[in-house]
Amino acid sequence: MQLSEQEFLTAIETHKGILYKVSRMYFDKLEDQQDLFQEIILQLWKSLDSFKGKSAFSSWMYRVALNTAIVFFKKEKRKPDNYNLIKNEPIAYEDSSNEKDQQLACFYKAVKELNKIEKALILQFIDGLSGKEIADNLGLSEVNVRVKINRTKIKLQEIIKYQGYEF
Repeated sequence: MQLSEQEFLTAIETHKGILYKVSRMYFDKLEDQQDLFQEIILQLWKSLDSFKGKSAFSSWMYRVALNTAIVFFKKEKRKPDNYNLIKNEPIAYEDSSNEKDQQLACFYKAVKELNKIEKALILQFIDGLSGKEIADNLGLSEVNVRVKINRTKIKLQEIIKYQGYEF
């Protein structure tokens, strides 16, 4: 399936929320999120020929975005971080003015503790993708996806409790 440049840009605009979520799942700093966002768009453009139209554009976009994020994240982890010298610092909730923002900040902080497969699973799960769609995107069986999602939800709850957030 061949998309024109304008069709590609329209599809990116329509589904850019996926890119924001993936970027936020993998990085805390806004600059890193923006770098990853741009890298994903570049990889989407470079691999556009691989989109055959057999699945929804958003499903294909998820696969490319997650794969790009994982590779990008590994590269960034190898760079020394001169600014974050303290690990496992407490969550600063005072920045958020309402409860929803606090919950979301806590959730994203907890998600960062997950491994790359768990992050990909939970991201797609909260976006409402079916077990089959998630399985297809990640190359897993539907049964394995259901089991991993349940385990990941339990793990997230434990991480959030450990962080001291009451829900």
